[in-house]
Amino acid sequence: MKELDNNNKSFEDIKHIDENGAEFWYARELMNVLSYKDWRYFDAVIEKAKIACKNSELTDIDHFVVNNKMVEIGSGAKREQKDYKLTRYACYLIAQNANPRLKIVALAQTYFCSSNKKARNYRKRIYYANRR
Repeated sequence: MKELDNNNKSFEDIKHIDENGAEFWYARELMNVLSYKDWRYFDAVIEKAKIACKNSELTDIDHFVVNNKMVEIGSGAKREQKDYKLTRYACYLIAQNANPRLKIVALAQTYFCSSNKKARNYRKRIYYANRR
């Protein structure tokens, strides 16, 4: 699905692949594609999604990996900026808890739901890796 937002970025455009071949998305990039302008509102959506993850008896830290970054704030000073590396399942939960009035949110729900089999397989790999 190549649905675009105002910045012409799609969910595929912001997808990353780690060294193990697993796909992930950064929360701040997803925030922009989902048309959220302010981190505090998007962070509230992430917190709801994390609760849904826990209520599904899954470990939220497997799907919402803290990935804070140092950003420049002027005159050479830097501060830490909160971010997450998100699995497809985390993105799906975020889309489920995001503002339903936004068309891009409905598109995100469809996009991230379309590969639930991949997400289930990923969760199985995490489960078996943690049992070792």
